[in-house]
Amino acid sequence: MTNTNVKLQLFKATLLGGFLSAIVKFGWEVPFPPRTPERDATNPPQTLLEQLGLSKDISHYSYLFNENTRPIFSFIVHFGFSFFFAWLYYYLSERNKNITFGYGALYGILVYILFHIIIMPLLGTIPAPWDQPWQEHLSELFGHIVWAWSIEVIRVYVKRTA
Repeated sequence: MTNTNVKLQLFKATLLGGFLSAIVKFGWEVPFPPRTPERDATNPPQTLLEQLGLSKDISHYSYLFNENTRPIFSFIVHFGFSFFFAWLYYYLSERNKNITFGYGALYGILVYILFHIIIMPLLGTIPAPWDQPWQEHLSELFGHIVWAWSIEVIRVYVKRTA
């Protein structure tokens, strides 16, 4: 396979996997909300945006869909995260197949630990792990496993249809 074909596969997989995995993670959080309503009044993407200097008005800016307010900048962060980590997964999987262990479950667990146990608590974006409710850990851990699995499904699909 030529280098151009590999780059095209990476691009295609990133677009499909990033989009699908973001939707999967959203869908996971409907029956298993990771935060209490009080903590979700300003969700982690909004908190991060405010930590980066955006005003609360901007970080909470929303649009209406079917009479429901949707936080657009939270969604941009959420989709950006999924696109970047889908790309990284595909990039790493071409260099070391171990990252695909458990159909992506290992990757999902690593991302969960990296962000929800280490980085975001250190930044003050979310509480320390021991101050988070167990339901948050449960939802985020398994949500990241399903999220990464959906990235793997697209990786396999793109490889097989190339």
